[in-house]
Amino acid sequence: MFRQLFDTDTSTYTYLLADALTHEGIIIDPVKELHERDLSAIRELGIELRYTVDTHVHADHVTGSGSLREATGAKVITGAATDLICSDRLIADGETLTFGNEVLTAIATPGHTDGCTSYRWRDRLFTGDTLLINACGRTDFQQGDSGRLYDSIQRLFAFADETLIFPGHDYAGRRVSSIGQEKTLNPRLADKDRQAFMDIMNSLDLPYPRHIDRALPANLTCGLAA
Repeated sequence: MFRQLFDTDTSTYTYLLADALTHEGIIIDPVKELHERDLSAIRELGIELRYTVDTHVHADHVTGSGSLREATGAKVITGAATDLICSDRLIADGETLTFGNEVLTAIATPGHTDGCTSYRWRDRLFTGDTLLINACGRTDFQQGDSGRLYDSIQRLFAFADETLIFPGHDYAGRRVSSIGQEKTLNPRLADKDRQAFMDIMNSLDLPYPRHIDRALPANLTCGLAA
């Protein structure tokens, strides 16, 4: 069972995954303002929510993880390097989450932030802001490091070309990509070595995130302080 949900305000993708037999499931990168939408989808699919998973400490929206924990009893999971005391578990590279007969595997992918973690499930990767469609997460604030991001993306590029990429955001209505497509077409990465990538990332002139002043402190409490 799989559903991709979208927040039009922040262009955030949220993902629901569940075992079709046991109906145990997880949600990745929920948005607090869409709490009722997420609960409605969980009920519609008959999911017993085991975990809420954040790919990193977001600066562009407030996470719904804390609210969903209160509503469903699901445990909040964040990457080990986030050091969030509000999490029920800080998951390290290579560790897994089991829901029913399904397994989600954590892949530490720092660079956009220290705590960025991608996740593998079956034939797909949930890459958060580490690897986007034709882009990648910015590295100019919040522990950003373009060299580390390049190295993390190379870890993802080691997966088979047909592996699907489901990003944390897309601003052009694109829903899914693949490892092979990003290797070939991503303008920041295709035919770029580490230094060329760093030069591109370090020269970006990006606007200040709209919601960072509210989102970042709230997300240090898993969204409960918002």
